[in-house]
Amino acid sequence: MIRLIGYFFGIGTVLALLAAGAVAVYVGDATKDLPDYEVLSKYEPPVTTRVHASDGALMAEFARERRLYLPIQAVPDRVKAAFLSAEDKNFYSHPGIDVYGLARAVITNVRNMSTGARPVGASTITQQVAKNFLLTSKQTIKRKIREAVLAFRIEQAYTKDRILELYLNEIFFGLGSYGIAGAALAYYDKSVNELTLEEAAYLAALPKGPGNYHPFKNTERAIERRNWVIDQMQRNGYATPEDALEAKNKPLGVNPRKRGTYIFAADYFTEEVRRELISRYGQDALYEGGLSVRSTLDPKLQVMARAALHTGLMKYDRLRGFRGAVTRIDIGADWGVPLGEVKGLSDVPEWILAVVLRADETGLEIGLQPGREVSGDLKPERETGFVELDDMKFAMRYYEGDRRQKAKSPADVLASGDVVFVQKKPEGGWTLEQPPEIGGALVAMDPHTGRVLALAGGFSYAQSEFNRATQAYRQPGSSFKPFVYAAALDNGYTPASVILDGPISIKSGNKIWEPKNYGGGFAGPSTLRLGIERSRNLMTVRLAKDMGMNLVAEYAERFGVYDDLGLYLPNALGSSETTVLRMVSAFSVMANGGKQIKPSLIDRIQDRYGNTVFRHDERGCDGCVATGWNGQGEPELIDNREQVLDPMTAYQITSMMEGVVTRGTAVSVSKKLGRPVAGKTGTTNEEKDAWFVGFTPNLVVGVYMGYDTPRPMGKGSTGGGLAAPIFSDFMVAALEGTRPVDFRIPKGMKLIRINRKTGMHAGDGEADTILEAFKPGTGPADSYTVIGLEDIGLQERAEKISPTASKAIVSGAGGLY
Repeated sequence: MIRLIGYFFGIGTVLALLAAGAVAVYVGDATKDLPDYEVLSKYEPPVTTRVHASDGALMAEFARERRLYLPIQAVPDRVKAAFLSAEDKNFYSHPGIDVYGLARAVITNVRNMSTGARPVGASTITQQVAKNFLLTSKQTIKRKIREAVLAFRIEQAYTKDRILELYLNEIFFGLGSYGIAGAALAYYDKSVNELTLEEAAYLAALPKGPGNYHPFKNTERAIERRNWVIDQMQRNGYATPEDALEAKNKPLGVNPRKRGTYIFAADYFTEEVRRELISRYGQDALYEGGLSVRSTLDPKLQVMARAALHTGLMKYDRLRGFRGAVTRIDIGADWGVPLGEVKGLSDVPEWILAVVLRADETGLEIGLQPGREVSGDLKPERETGFVELDDMKFAMRYYEGDRRQKAKSPADVLASGDVVFVQKKPEGGWTLEQPPEIGGALVAMDPHTGRVLALAGGFSYAQSEFNRATQAYRQPGSSFKPFVYAAALDNGYTPASVILDGPISIKSGNKIWEPKNYGGGFAGPSTLRLGIERSRNLMTVRLAKDMGMNLVAEYAERFGVYDDLGLYLPNALGSSETTVLRMVSAFSVMANGGKQIKPSLIDRIQDRYGNTVFRHDERGCDGCVATGWNGQGEPELIDNREQVLDPMTAYQITSMMEGVVTRGTAVSVSKKLGRPVAGKTGTTNEEKDAWFVGFTPNLVVGVYMGYDTPRPMGKGSTGGGLAAPIFSDFMVAALEGTRPVDFRIPKGMKLIRINRKTGMHAGDGEADTILEAFKPGTGPADSYTVIGLEDIGLQERAEKISPTASKAIVSGAGGLY
């Protein structure tokens, strides 16, 4: 018997050795070519890029994986406890593998073999790090062996806190979020420091299967799993029985964070920032680089810009009548279903889609789209309202094909089933609304820095993503004239120089160009000031011809209006295309005293580690980095920007544009603002484009209106009538509560009283005079000289100006006209 026992023992030993050898060979083969776990020390996961406004408010987030990296020191103990209780309660004591947990899993899996249930895992947090970072998710023995070996090695190479940090920042939580910080924002719209016990427990329940515990699709399972985590936290001493019971009795309370632009009315601005970031660093850096971007946006001014542009566009559009319903639906028994499928304008929350249920001579009975908020409350499924006739009067002029008709009753305009936009009135009831067909843009800029403070690229980004402030190249018309006049003032002319405002013919090859003033007519010899105040085309062409288009082009390119302006006289009248942003930037040079600026929507960009990789402000300050005070003076910022225009010229042209708003084509601006303001209107041929660009000493604003596909806007649709009121509305709101500031007169500049018509010295008591600004060494002319008379005879010129002009002799201190 002893011999038999020894025999079997020997066989068993041999078999055991063979099995051990086989296991050793298998393990050796399984662990051959293991991934290098040292890469974990260089872990840089895809991180969300965040864009903030100038006041620090979050504007937008861009990410493929919505993750914010959080150091372990910043993770609250409550959150750590929730994950340790849910995933690995012995994390801080085991060497990488939890033997007791593994044994429990083996026993459970043996019991479940006959049921076909999915095997229960026993992976520690360290093993999950090894799997998530270095291996695949395949359920194989070979992968588990490789995972275990890597877990041992990772435990030897890194601290427990570092391993937990890697885990909490890498795992997927659902709703597009990765990492605990991203999950806290995605599910509860709060930081990890604000998470309550039940919220932390729910997030800790998600890594096992975010889809299985979806807060809305699988609410009961989600609560069950969350409560299990809370029980584990209580059992492990992380929560008292009272706190655990209170937490388990609460609902999930999930409040998903909305995506897109977080600041109202900033969609166009945000998209422009996104495009610039891609242009600078590429898409991977934007969506994975974790950049921190501080934009120049002023949220308050942005809302004002939107309101002013909306008012102007809608006012013009309403005068043109109603173009018809958004679409038609079958109202049937339940009109709420088809109406709910119609897409509205998400960035115009004041407007709600509604279906016409009945139309008669008194107005419209409407049904409101379900699911949209009204005054902060969710509407019932089938809420109705009424649009009175007085609240839809603009629609009584409507289009039938290309012909505009006048309706006698609302029933002539709309019928049951028509879907329209409506807006709730403060006093109750509804008004009919219509998205304007006309396009427009507004840009507001700090002239001293080039920072874009507000940018509205159209009526609605949801309606059209085309940014009319930066992407629409349109003719600026007469709003370009200040650059022609500035070039002249910088090269020997004065505001009192006299130019003939009369007919002119320009021959080019076999063609003859004969420009006209807007509205026709001629004013005869006039000063440069009168020419720009009254926006005289003929004077501007003569001035450009006299000094040469090469000089005009040089200044236009120096100001940044164009990159390469053609040397053609029509371009002196703004016939070459540019953008609103470029025009505002160019006017800023005149507003700041002639300093070159670089327009920017971004103040600063930092990488994921907080290093500044871009700063818009390029001014130097050597004294700002002093380590101590050794009697030196206060540090000074060094402005090294190029002086592209003489400061005195800048003041002269500014003073002349002040005349535009006090006596010229934009007098409505001066009346409404009641403070020093300068600007210039612009209207192109056939009224296809309307502009106004104006400024105070510290704010430049440009406004443009026109159809996206250029076509006439109608007789009288000028920059002074369309764009200037939008400018005024914005400036009234933007400057409310601020003290009026005068434009600064450069040192050495002389103010001399002259006759407004002749530009000569004004005598005592003389009427129609003005204080004009002159540079040192210049002043009113001693003799009366008219630019533009020298090329042809006086008699011929006089006959062209008017039938009676040839018989009139106008004296003028040493000259005749």
